[in-house]
Amino acid sequence: MIFGAINYLNLLPFQVFLKKELKHSHEKMALHYKKGVPSEINRKLLRSKIDAGFVSSVVSTNFKCSDFGIIANKKVYSVLVIEGKNSSDNDSATSNILAKILKIDGQVIIGDKALKYYLQNQEGIDLADEWHKKYRLPFVFARLCFGKKINQKRIKNLTLAFKKEKIKIPQYILKAEASKRDITPKELNWYLSHINYKLEHKSFKSLRLFLKLSENLPKNGLK
Repeated sequence: MIFGAINYLNLLPFQVFLKKELKHSHEKMALHYKKGVPSEINRKLLRSKIDAGFVSSVVSTNFKCSDFGIIANKKVYSVLVIEGKNSSDNDSATSNILAKILKIDGQVIIGDKALKYYLQNQEGIDLADEWHKKYRLPFVFARLCFGKKINQKRIKNLTLAFKKEKIKIPQYILKAEASKRDITPKELNWYLSHINYKLEHKSFKSLRLFLKLSENLPKNGLK
């Protein structure tokens, strides 16, 4: 199975869980990662280059998806608009559209570079927070979706197991991942405390609203 993983810190707990959960060597050997930014994962799943992956919410209607994703309630700290310079982030699909829906002008930045920018500057308009202020709902940035050939039951069982387990990231991994981004392990843990993974009633309500509002907007980076 070829799994598309967004190459950001917000999926670190799930990646740690997978390494622990796939105990048998043949399962580990059968699991191959294709890491990339959200827009790349979108295109790879659309073209069947991967079997499953976390894709941008705005493109998730093209696939069968689980109730597992990347969700923020209020601030997320890694999806920002920097005022004074208008540009989209080519790594993103959903976040660029979210900025347009909220009518917030500026430079969209996402992922680890946005988190580092916030930690260094303590500024930027947090799009998840702005969505919550307007609609009183969490925001779903990505969903775990499947291609036609994937064993969906196996993936769904894995996500169910993940939801039940309290994931503790080993210190050596925390230090290594934090060092790669030039942040501290404490800052990394603080950031992860703002990420949720299970879509529930309010998350699905928010997702439906976002998809409705985005219907007539151009969706660059999704082909």
